Amino acid sequence: MRCPECGHEDSKVVDSRSGPSHIRRRRECLGCASRFTTHERMETPALWIMKKNGQKEPFNANKLLAGLALACRKRPIDAEVMEDAVQRVHLQLLALRQPTVPSSIVGEVLMDVLREVDDVAYVRFASVYRAFESVDQFVDAIRPLREGS
Repeated sequence: MRCPECGHEDSKVVDSRSGPSHIRRRRECLGCASRFTTHERMETPALWIMKKNGQKEPFNANKLLAGLALACRKRPIDAEVMEDAVQRVHLQLLALRQPTVPSSIVGEVLMDVLREVDDVAYVRFASVYRAFESVDQFVDAIRPLREGS
């Protein structure tokens, strides 16, 4: 690891901490003794999403997070909880071991994760994702939530 201060190529690890999706390492340069932080992430296989129109695009966690943030708007849900939900969706999609996953599967997996996070956000997301056109569809979406309580 090259030092950002002096460019020296040798450093020693002073501290390591594991996070949910990465390892944070605090390093000290053996050349100038300055300290810096690195983050290591496991390289995951490329995951492609097949959209309804047949177009393929790479999985984009930020796009998923933006949709989730909309559903969670004005709800008492921390950003960390939303990021964790996106990470859980990504891991579940990778567990399918398919290089290309239909967008419908992404939506269903996100709804399952969102149901555990917040009921209101789940109904908001479901109403847009499933394009509810009647009150009966809302009632059908809410019924399992009420029965589970």
